[in-house]
Amino acid sequence: MNDLRDLYQEIILDHGKSPRNFGKPESFTADADGYNPLCGDKVHVYATIKDGIVEDVHFEGRGCAISMASASLMTEVLVGKTEEQAQALFDKFHELVTTEHELVGDDDIDRLVVLGGVRQYPSRVKCATLAWHTFHNAITGADAPAKTE
Repeated sequence: MNDLRDLYQEIILDHGKSPRNFGKPESFTADADGYNPLCGDKVHVYATIKDGIVEDVHFEGRGCAISMASASLMTEVLVGKTEEQAQALFDKFHELVTTEHELVGDDDIDRLVVLGGVRQYPSRVKCATLAWHTFHNAITGADAPAKTE
């Protein structure tokens, strides 16, 4: 079990230090800001949605390793999903980080399970879900910044 925990920590640290899809893209169709007032994490998510399909997701921001790793992983798993599938994936991810339910067999959730350990630390759940709430605000056109409280 320690080997698996170590692997998960390595993945989180890798995505936290070298986040994928970091930076403002040249073009996008939706964007939103997110802020976690408890720890100061800030994120701006950019999405390109065409015909109801998520074609691209990027982000900018600063925050803890959990926040940045979650945003990085999110940008990878959402591409190619419909908006409905993206929302369903957020719901599953939220369940993963807030409950003891074992979610396996879904390739996307399997990639995100590295963040499942945050359920033991409620304040870290907010870090892990910030980018996801911000993506939701981007695709729904919400004006106010996404918050995790």
